[in-house]
Amino acid sequence: MIRYLRLILLGLLGLFLLTVALANRAPVEVRLLPGDLAALTGLTWAMQLPLFLVIFAGIVAGVLIGFVWEWFREHGHRATASQKSREVARLERELAVLKDSASVPPKDEVLALLDKR
Repeated sequence: MIRYLRLILLGLLGLFLLTVALANRAPVEVRLLPGDLAALTGLTWAMQLPLFLVIFAGIVAGVLIGFVWEWFREHGHRATASQKSREVARLERELAVLKDSASVPPKDEVLALLDKR
């Protein structure tokens, strides 16, 4: 059921994006710098693109910037989790060694009786 719901939602999203693309086919000029600043620096790079490409590129750029931002923000959490994971592994190894040494019966009968208490 969830699979079909997902497919329906993806289809609706695709239809919506297609509608936006068809409604915004007009070419627009994308410039690297504003006119006055471009004249001052000599960087007059400009390109004609359909408006829907500019819109979709902005959405993709925003999502990528958000992912990178979150990745940097969560670095401390990942570092702490890695440190705790190594500590847990070390303690589990230590516990296994202690269990192995505790399972060996003492050689002296008196010490064995004292350990049972």
